[in-house]
Amino acid sequence: MRVFLIVWFGQLISLIGSGLTSFALGVWVYQRTGSVTQFSLILLFAMLPTVLVSPVAGAVVDRWNRRWCMIVSDSGAGVTTVAIALLLATGSLQIWHLYVAVGLSSVCKAFQLPAYTASTSLLVPKKDLPRATGMVQSAQACAQLISPLLAGVLLGLVQLTGVILIDLATFLFALITLLLVRFPDAKTVAPPKEEKSSLWREVIEGWTYIIVRPGLLMLMILFALDNFVGGLVEVLLTPLVLSFASVTVLGTIQSIGGMGMLLGSLAISIWGGPKPLIRGVFIFDLLSHLCILAFGLRTDAALFAVANFIFFFSLPLVNGWCDAIFLRKVAPDIQGRFFATINMICYSCIPLAYLVAGPLVERIFEPLMAANGLLAGSIGQIIGVGPGRGIGLLFITMEIPVLLITIAAYRYPRLRFVEDELPDAIE
Repeated sequence: MRVFLIVWFGQLISLIGSGLTSFALGVWVYQRTGSVTQFSLILLFAMLPTVLVSPVAGAVVDRWNRRWCMIVSDSGAGVTTVAIALLLATGSLQIWHLYVAVGLSSVCKAFQLPAYTASTSLLVPKKDLPRATGMVQSAQACAQLISPLLAGVLLGLVQLTGVILIDLATFLFALITLLLVRFPDAKTVAPPKEEKSSLWREVIEGWTYIIVRPGLLMLMILFALDNFVGGLVEVLLTPLVLSFASVTVLGTIQSIGGMGMLLGSLAISIWGGPKPLIRGVFIFDLLSHLCILAFGLRTDAALFAVANFIFFFSLPLVNGWCDAIFLRKVAPDIQGRFFATINMICYSCIPLAYLVAGPLVERIFEPLMAANGLLAGSIGQIIGVGPGRGIGLLFITMEIPVLLITIAAYRYPRLRFVEDELPDAIE
Protein backbone atom coordinates (compact mmCIF):
# COMPACT_ATOMS: atom_id res chain seq x y z
CA MET A 1 0.00 0.00 0.00
CA ARG A 2 2.97 2.37 0.53
CA VAL A 3 3.48 3.11 -3.17
CA PHE A 4 -0.27 3.48 -3.68
CA LEU A 5 -0.51 5.97 -0.79
CA ILE A 6 2.32 8.09 -2.24
CA VAL A 7 0.70 8.16 -5.69
CA TRP A 8 -2.75 8.76 -4.20
CA PHE A 9 -1.55 11.75 -2.17
CA GLY A 10 0.15 13.29 -5.21
CA GLN A 11 -3.00 12.88 -7.28
CA LEU A 12 -5.11 14.35 -4.44
CA ILE A 13 -2.99 17.53 -4.40
CA SER A 14 -3.14 17.72 -8.19
CA LEU A 15 -6.93 17.31 -8.19
CA ILE A 16 -7.31 20.19 -5.74
CA GLY A 17 -5.08 22.37 -7.94
CA SER A 18 -7.04 21.47 -11.07
CA GLY A 19 -10.26 22.26 -9.21
CA LEU A 20 -8.92 25.71 -8.31
CA THR A 21 -8.19 26.53 -11.95
CA SER A 22 -11.48 25.05 -13.18
CA PHE A 23 -13.49 27.19 -10.76
CA ALA A 24 -11.46 30.34 -11.40
CA LEU A 25 -11.62 30.00 -15.20
CA GLY A 26 -15.38 29.41 -15.01
CA VAL A 27 -15.77 32.66 -13.09
CA TRP A 28 -13.47 34.44 -15.57
CA VAL A 29 -15.45 33.20 -18.60
CA TYR A 30 -18.84 34.09 -17.13
CA GLN A 31 -17.69 37.54 -15.97
CA ARG A 32 -16.18 38.28 -19.37
CA THR A 33 -19.10 37.03 -21.49
CA GLY A 34 -22.18 36.78 -19.24
CA SER A 35 -23.09 33.78 -21.40
CA VAL A 36 -24.28 30.45 -20.00
CA THR A 37 -23.67 28.92 -23.44
CA GLN A 38 -20.00 29.95 -23.41
CA PHE A 39 -19.65 28.43 -19.96
CA SER A 40 -21.37 25.17 -20.97
CA LEU A 41 -19.04 24.90 -23.98
CA ILE A 42 -16.11 24.81 -21.55
CA LEU A 43 -17.77 21.79 -19.86
CA LEU A 44 -18.32 20.16 -23.26
CA PHE A 45 -14.68 20.63 -24.36
CA ALA A 46 -13.56 19.25 -20.99
CA MET A 47 -15.52 16.02 -21.54
CA LEU A 48 -15.83 15.27 -25.28
CA PRO A 49 -12.13 14.66 -26.17
CA THR A 50 -11.86 12.18 -23.28
CA VAL A 51 -14.81 10.24 -24.72
CA LEU A 52 -13.41 10.22 -28.27
CA VAL A 53 -9.80 9.34 -27.42
CA SER A 54 -10.48 6.76 -24.67
CA PRO A 55 -10.47 3.57 -26.81
CA VAL A 56 -7.03 4.29 -28.28
CA ALA A 57 -5.77 5.58 -24.92
CA GLY A 58 -6.71 2.31 -23.22
CA ALA A 59 -4.74 0.24 -25.74
CA VAL A 60 -1.71 2.51 -25.30
CA VAL A 61 -1.96 2.24 -21.51
CA ASP A 62 -1.88 -1.57 -21.71
CA ARG A 63 1.09 -1.49 -24.09
CA TRP A 64 3.15 0.99 -22.07
CA ASN A 65 4.31 1.31 -18.48
CA ARG A 66 1.35 2.76 -16.56
CA ARG A 67 3.47 4.98 -14.35
CA TRP A 68 4.99 6.64 -17.42
CA CYS A 69 1.53 7.02 -18.93
CA MET A 70 0.54 8.99 -15.84
CA ILE A 71 3.77 11.02 -15.91
CA VAL A 72 3.36 11.99 -19.58
CA SER A 73 -0.36 12.77 -19.28
CA ASP A 74 0.16 14.86 -16.14
CA SER A 75 3.00 16.69 -17.90
CA GLY A 76 0.78 17.40 -20.91
CA ALA A 77 -1.94 18.85 -18.67
CA GLY A 78 0.73 20.93 -16.93
CA VAL A 79 1.90 22.35 -20.29
CA THR A 80 -1.62 23.53 -21.11
CA THR A 81 -1.77 25.24 -17.71
CA VAL A 82 1.54 27.01 -18.43
CA ALA A 83 0.18 28.16 -21.80
CA ILE A 84 -2.92 29.66 -20.17
CA ALA A 85 -0.76 31.41 -17.56
CA LEU A 86 1.49 32.95 -20.25
CA LEU A 87 -1.46 34.13 -22.35
CA LEU A 88 -3.08 35.65 -19.28
CA ALA A 89 0.14 37.36 -18.17
CA THR A 90 0.56 38.96 -21.62
CA GLY A 91 -3.08 40.03 -21.79
CA SER A 92 -3.69 37.81 -24.85
CA LEU A 93 -6.06 35.22 -23.35
CA GLN A 94 -9.22 34.71 -25.41
CA ILE A 95 -12.18 32.39 -24.89
CA TRP A 96 -11.18 30.16 -27.81
CA HIS A 97 -7.77 29.68 -26.21
CA LEU A 98 -9.53 28.09 -23.24
CA TYR A 99 -11.50 25.75 -25.51
CA VAL A 100 -8.24 24.51 -27.05
CA ALA A 101 -6.42 24.24 -23.72
CA VAL A 102 -9.29 22.47 -21.97
CA GLY A 103 -9.66 20.12 -24.95
CA LEU A 104 -5.95 19.20 -24.92
CA SER A 105 -6.09 18.68 -21.18
CA SER A 106 -9.10 16.40 -21.73
CA VAL A 107 -7.04 14.30 -24.17
CA CYS A 108 -4.38 13.90 -21.47
CA LYS A 109 -7.11 12.88 -19.02
CA ALA A 110 -8.17 10.09 -21.42
CA PHE A 111 -4.75 8.48 -20.86
CA GLN A 112 -4.37 9.36 -17.18
CA LEU A 113 -7.68 7.95 -15.90
CA PRO A 114 -7.36 4.34 -17.15
CA ALA A 115 -3.64 4.27 -16.24
CA TYR A 116 -4.38 5.43 -12.68
CA THR A 117 -7.35 3.08 -12.22
CA ALA A 118 -5.61 0.04 -13.74
CA SER A 119 -2.50 0.67 -11.60
CA THR A 120 -4.51 0.12 -8.43
CA SER A 121 -4.68 -3.67 -8.89
CA LEU A 122 -0.89 -3.74 -9.42
CA LEU A 123 -0.17 -1.84 -6.20
CA VAL A 124 -2.85 -2.99 -3.76
CA PRO A 125 -3.63 -6.49 -2.38
CA LYS A 126 -6.95 -7.93 -3.56
CA LYS A 127 -8.51 -7.74 -0.09
CA ASP A 128 -7.79 -3.99 0.12
CA LEU A 129 -9.17 -3.02 -3.32
CA PRO A 130 -12.54 -1.70 -1.99
CA ARG A 131 -10.68 0.56 0.47
CA ALA A 132 -8.26 1.73 -2.22
CA THR A 133 -11.07 2.60 -4.64
CA GLY A 134 -12.77 4.39 -1.74
CA MET A 135 -9.64 6.47 -1.22
CA VAL A 136 -9.67 7.42 -4.91
CA GLN A 137 -13.29 8.53 -4.49
CA SER A 138 -12.39 10.46 -1.31
CA ALA A 139 -9.69 12.37 -3.21
CA GLN A 140 -12.28 13.48 -5.76
CA ALA A 141 -14.68 14.41 -2.96
CA CYS A 142 -12.03 16.48 -1.17
CA ALA A 143 -11.24 18.34 -4.38
CA GLN A 144 -14.94 19.02 -5.00
CA LEU A 145 -15.39 20.30 -1.46
CA ILE A 146 -12.16 22.26 -0.97
CA SER A 147 -11.38 23.70 -4.40
CA PRO A 148 -14.37 26.08 -4.85
CA LEU A 149 -14.04 27.47 -1.31
CA LEU A 150 -10.27 27.90 -1.59
CA ALA A 151 -10.48 29.35 -5.11
CA GLY A 152 -12.98 31.98 -3.97
CA VAL A 153 -10.52 33.17 -1.32
CA LEU A 154 -7.45 32.98 -3.58
CA LEU A 155 -9.08 34.92 -6.42
CA GLY A 156 -9.37 37.88 -4.06
CA LEU A 157 -5.76 37.52 -2.86
CA VAL A 158 -3.64 36.44 -5.84
CA GLN A 159 -6.03 36.89 -8.81
CA LEU A 160 -6.44 34.36 -11.62
CA THR A 161 -2.73 34.29 -12.49
CA GLY A 162 -1.80 33.31 -8.95
CA VAL A 163 -4.42 30.54 -8.90
CA ILE A 164 -3.02 29.08 -12.14
CA LEU A 165 0.53 29.18 -10.76
CA ILE A 166 -0.64 27.30 -7.66
CA ASP A 167 -2.25 24.72 -9.96
CA LEU A 168 1.07 24.35 -11.79
CA ALA A 169 2.84 23.75 -8.47
CA THR A 170 0.37 20.95 -7.68
CA PHE A 171 1.10 19.35 -11.08
CA LEU A 172 4.81 19.39 -10.27
CA PHE A 173 4.14 17.84 -6.86
CA ALA A 174 2.17 15.00 -8.48
CA LEU A 175 4.98 14.43 -11.00
CA ILE A 176 7.57 14.23 -8.23
CA THR A 177 5.57 11.59 -6.36
CA LEU A 178 5.33 9.51 -9.56
CA LEU A 179 9.07 9.86 -10.22
CA LEU A 180 9.90 8.68 -6.69
CA VAL A 181 8.11 5.32 -6.99
CA ARG A 182 8.10 2.26 -9.24
CA PHE A 183 5.12 0.23 -10.47
CA PRO A 184 5.24 -3.53 -11.04
CA ASP A 185 4.54 -4.51 -14.64
CA ALA A 186 1.20 -6.12 -15.49
CA LYS A 187 1.46 -9.80 -16.39
CA THR A 188 0.68 -10.18 -20.06
CA VAL A 189 -0.28 -13.20 -22.13
CA ALA A 190 1.72 -13.45 -25.34
CA PRO A 191 -0.46 -13.77 -28.46
CA PRO A 192 0.00 -16.85 -30.69
CA LYS A 193 2.78 -16.42 -33.23
CA GLU A 194 0.35 -16.62 -36.14
CA GLU A 195 -1.63 -13.65 -34.74
CA LYS A 196 -0.06 -10.32 -35.44
CA SER A 197 -0.87 -7.84 -32.67
CA SER A 198 -2.09 -4.42 -33.79
CA LEU A 199 -3.25 -1.30 -32.01
CA TRP A 200 -6.68 -1.55 -33.68
CA ARG A 201 -7.10 -5.17 -32.53
CA GLU A 202 -6.24 -4.13 -28.98
CA VAL A 203 -8.72 -1.24 -29.11
CA ILE A 204 -11.50 -3.68 -30.07
CA GLU A 205 -10.47 -6.14 -27.34
CA GLY A 206 -11.62 -3.75 -24.62
CA TRP A 207 -15.16 -3.92 -26.01
CA THR A 208 -15.20 -7.65 -26.79
CA TYR A 209 -13.93 -8.43 -23.27
CA ILE A 210 -17.08 -6.79 -21.87
CA ILE A 211 -19.52 -8.21 -24.45
CA VAL A 212 -18.71 -11.87 -23.65
CA ARG A 213 -19.21 -11.27 -19.90
CA PRO A 214 -22.92 -10.38 -19.49
CA GLY A 215 -22.59 -9.49 -15.79
CA LEU A 216 -19.94 -6.84 -16.51
CA LEU A 217 -21.89 -5.62 -19.56
CA MET A 218 -25.05 -5.09 -17.50
CA LEU A 219 -23.07 -3.30 -14.77
CA MET A 220 -21.62 -0.98 -17.41
CA ILE A 221 -25.11 -0.24 -18.80
CA LEU A 222 -26.33 0.72 -15.32
CA PHE A 223 -23.24 2.91 -14.93
CA ALA A 224 -24.05 4.67 -18.21
CA LEU A 225 -27.67 5.19 -17.15
CA ASP A 226 -26.52 6.65 -13.82
CA ASN A 227 -24.18 9.04 -15.65
CA PHE A 228 -26.98 10.27 -17.92
CA VAL A 229 -29.27 10.89 -14.93
CA GLY A 230 -26.41 12.51 -13.03
CA GLY A 231 -25.71 14.82 -15.97
CA LEU A 232 -29.33 16.00 -16.00
CA VAL A 233 -29.21 16.63 -12.24
CA GLU A 234 -25.93 18.53 -12.58
CA VAL A 235 -27.46 20.89 -15.15
CA LEU A 236 -30.97 21.27 -13.70
CA LEU A 237 -30.56 21.23 -9.91
CA THR A 238 -29.29 24.82 -9.79
CA PRO A 239 -32.24 26.39 -11.68
CA LEU A 240 -34.64 24.13 -9.74
CA VAL A 241 -33.38 25.37 -6.35
CA LEU A 242 -33.19 28.99 -7.51
CA SER A 243 -36.85 28.80 -8.57
CA PHE A 244 -37.87 28.80 -4.89
CA ALA A 245 -34.78 29.74 -2.85
CA SER A 246 -31.84 32.17 -2.76
CA VAL A 247 -28.27 31.73 -3.98
CA THR A 248 -27.18 31.36 -0.35
CA VAL A 249 -29.55 28.41 0.11
CA LEU A 250 -28.26 26.87 -3.13
CA GLY A 251 -24.67 27.17 -1.91
CA THR A 252 -25.61 25.59 1.40
CA ILE A 253 -27.34 22.65 -0.31
CA GLN A 254 -24.32 22.10 -2.58
CA SER A 255 -21.91 22.25 0.37
CA ILE A 256 -24.01 19.68 2.25
CA GLY A 257 -23.79 17.47 -0.84
CA GLY A 258 -20.01 17.85 -0.83
CA MET A 259 -19.91 16.82 2.82
CA GLY A 260 -22.02 13.77 1.98
CA MET A 261 -19.60 12.76 -0.78
CA LEU A 262 -16.61 13.15 1.54
CA LEU A 263 -18.23 11.09 4.30
CA GLY A 264 -19.29 8.40 1.83
CA SER A 265 -15.71 8.21 0.54
CA LEU A 266 -14.34 7.94 4.08
CA ALA A 267 -16.92 5.24 4.87
CA ILE A 268 -15.80 3.00 2.02
CA SER A 269 -12.12 3.68 2.77
CA ILE A 270 -12.54 2.55 6.40
CA TRP A 271 -15.23 -0.13 6.03
CA GLY A 272 -14.41 -1.64 2.65
CA GLY A 273 -17.93 -2.81 1.87
CA PRO A 274 -20.45 -5.66 2.22
CA LYS A 275 -20.11 -9.17 0.88
CA PRO A 276 -21.01 -9.45 -1.92
CA LEU A 277 -20.15 -5.93 -3.07
CA ILE A 278 -22.85 -6.01 -5.76
CA ARG A 279 -25.53 -5.99 -3.03
CA GLY A 280 -24.20 -2.69 -1.68
CA VAL A 281 -24.02 -1.29 -5.23
CA PHE A 282 -27.75 -1.89 -5.77
CA ILE A 283 -28.87 -0.70 -2.33
CA PHE A 284 -27.11 2.65 -2.61
CA ASP A 285 -27.85 3.03 -6.34
CA LEU A 286 -31.56 2.69 -5.60
CA LEU A 287 -31.19 5.11 -2.70
CA SER A 288 -29.54 7.73 -4.93
CA HIS A 289 -32.37 7.47 -7.48
CA LEU A 290 -34.98 7.86 -4.73
CA CYS A 291 -33.22 11.10 -3.74
CA ILE A 292 -33.55 12.45 -7.29
CA LEU A 293 -37.22 11.49 -7.22
CA ALA A 294 -37.56 13.48 -3.97
CA PHE A 295 -36.17 16.57 -5.74
CA GLY A 296 -39.25 16.58 -7.93
CA LEU A 297 -41.90 16.08 -5.25
CA ARG A 298 -41.73 19.28 -3.19
CA THR A 299 -40.05 22.69 -3.14
CA ASP A 300 -38.58 22.42 0.34
CA ALA A 301 -35.00 23.48 1.13
CA ALA A 302 -34.68 21.05 4.06
CA LEU A 303 -35.83 18.13 1.89
CA PHE A 304 -33.34 19.12 -0.83
CA ALA A 305 -30.49 19.36 1.70
CA VAL A 306 -31.18 15.87 3.11
CA ALA A 307 -31.71 14.33 -0.35
CA ASN A 308 -28.54 15.97 -1.71
CA PHE A 309 -26.52 14.68 1.25
CA ILE A 310 -27.75 11.10 0.78
CA PHE A 311 -27.34 11.33 -3.02
CA PHE A 312 -23.70 12.40 -2.81
CA PHE A 313 -23.01 10.03 0.10
CA SER A 314 -24.14 7.15 -2.14
CA LEU A 315 -22.06 8.11 -5.20
CA PRO A 316 -18.58 7.14 -3.94
CA LEU A 317 -19.95 3.90 -2.49
CA VAL A 318 -21.51 2.84 -5.80
CA ASN A 319 -18.53 3.97 -7.90
CA GLY A 320 -15.92 2.55 -5.54
CA TRP A 321 -17.55 -0.88 -5.23
CA CYS A 322 -18.09 -1.11 -8.99
CA ASP A 323 -14.41 -0.29 -9.59
CA ALA A 324 -13.39 -2.89 -7.00
CA ILE A 325 -15.47 -5.55 -8.81
CA PHE A 326 -13.93 -4.58 -12.15
CA LEU A 327 -10.38 -4.63 -10.74
CA ARG A 328 -10.91 -8.11 -9.26
CA LYS A 329 -12.57 -9.66 -12.29
CA VAL A 330 -10.65 -8.07 -15.21
CA ALA A 331 -7.20 -9.35 -16.15
CA PRO A 332 -4.51 -6.75 -15.30
CA ASP A 333 -3.02 -6.79 -18.81
CA ILE A 334 -6.32 -5.61 -20.34
CA GLN A 335 -7.50 -3.25 -17.59
CA GLY A 336 -6.33 -0.16 -19.46
CA ARG A 337 -8.49 -1.02 -22.48
CA PHE A 338 -11.35 -2.17 -20.27
CA PHE A 339 -11.54 1.04 -18.22
CA ALA A 340 -11.03 3.20 -21.31
CA THR A 341 -14.04 1.49 -22.93
CA ILE A 342 -16.08 1.99 -19.76
CA ASN A 343 -15.05 5.68 -19.67
CA MET A 344 -15.91 6.22 -23.34
CA ILE A 345 -19.40 4.73 -23.09
CA CYS A 346 -20.35 6.05 -19.67
CA TYR A 347 -18.84 9.53 -20.04
CA SER A 348 -20.52 10.01 -23.42
CA CYS A 349 -23.86 9.98 -21.60
CA ILE A 350 -22.95 13.12 -19.64
CA PRO A 351 -22.60 15.56 -22.60
CA LEU A 352 -25.73 13.94 -24.08
CA ALA A 353 -27.56 14.90 -20.88
CA TYR A 354 -26.13 18.44 -21.14
CA LEU A 355 -27.52 18.75 -24.67
CA VAL A 356 -31.06 17.46 -24.02
CA ALA A 357 -31.66 19.00 -20.57
CA GLY A 358 -32.41 22.54 -21.76
CA PRO A 359 -34.76 21.70 -24.66
CA LEU A 360 -36.67 19.11 -22.59
CA VAL A 361 -37.33 21.58 -19.79
CA GLU A 362 -37.90 24.75 -21.78
CA ARG A 363 -40.02 23.31 -24.61
CA ILE A 364 -41.92 20.46 -22.92
CA PHE A 365 -41.94 20.16 -19.14
CA GLU A 366 -41.99 23.81 -17.97
CA PRO A 367 -44.92 24.73 -20.31
CA LEU A 368 -46.83 21.67 -19.06
CA MET A 369 -46.44 22.83 -15.43
CA ALA A 370 -47.03 26.56 -15.95
CA ALA A 371 -49.96 28.13 -14.08
CA ASN A 372 -52.17 27.63 -17.15
CA GLY A 373 -50.33 24.56 -18.42
CA LEU A 374 -51.87 21.33 -19.65
CA LEU A 375 -51.06 19.44 -16.42
CA ALA A 376 -51.62 22.29 -13.95
CA GLY A 377 -55.04 21.00 -12.95
CA SER A 378 -53.94 17.37 -12.44
CA ILE A 379 -50.30 16.69 -11.51
CA GLY A 380 -49.92 20.36 -10.64
CA GLN A 381 -52.30 19.88 -7.74
CA ILE A 382 -49.83 17.37 -6.25
CA ILE A 383 -46.37 18.82 -6.95
CA GLY A 384 -47.29 22.47 -7.57
CA VAL A 385 -47.19 24.75 -10.60
CA GLY A 386 -44.99 27.59 -11.78
CA PRO A 387 -41.23 28.04 -12.38
CA GLY A 388 -39.17 24.97 -11.59
CA ARG A 389 -42.10 22.56 -11.40
CA GLY A 390 -41.40 21.38 -14.94
CA ILE A 391 -37.92 20.31 -13.82
CA GLY A 392 -39.55 18.53 -10.88
CA LEU A 393 -41.90 16.67 -13.24
CA LEU A 394 -38.93 15.70 -15.45
CA PHE A 395 -37.12 14.22 -12.44
CA ILE A 396 -40.22 12.22 -11.44
CA THR A 397 -41.02 10.89 -14.93
CA MET A 398 -37.34 10.05 -15.47
CA GLU A 399 -36.79 8.29 -12.15
CA ILE A 400 -39.83 5.99 -12.16
CA PRO A 401 -38.60 3.95 -15.20
CA VAL A 402 -34.96 4.20 -14.01
CA LEU A 403 -35.91 2.68 -10.64
CA LEU A 404 -37.80 -0.12 -12.40
CA ILE A 405 -34.82 -0.79 -14.71
CA THR A 406 -32.44 -0.92 -11.74
CA ILE A 407 -34.66 -3.40 -9.86
CA ALA A 408 -35.03 -5.54 -13.00
CA ALA A 409 -31.25 -5.50 -13.51
CA TYR A 410 -30.68 -6.82 -10.00
CA ARG A 411 -33.01 -9.74 -10.76
CA TYR A 412 -30.79 -10.68 -13.71
CA PRO A 413 -28.72 -13.65 -12.39
CA ARG A 414 -25.58 -12.87 -14.42
CA LEU A 415 -25.35 -9.51 -12.64
CA ARG A 416 -26.57 -10.55 -9.20
CA PHE A 417 -24.03 -13.38 -9.04
CA VAL A 418 -21.25 -11.70 -11.05
CA GLU A 419 -18.78 -11.97 -8.16
CA ASP A 420 -19.39 -15.74 -7.85
CA GLU A 421 -19.61 -16.66 -11.52
CA LEU A 422 -16.57 -14.74 -12.80
CA PRO A 423 -13.23 -15.92 -11.41
CA ASP A 424 -10.90 -13.39 -9.82
CA ALA A 425 -8.26 -12.27 -12.32
CA ILE A 426 -5.76 -11.25 -9.61
CA GLU A 427 -4.31 -13.21 -6.71
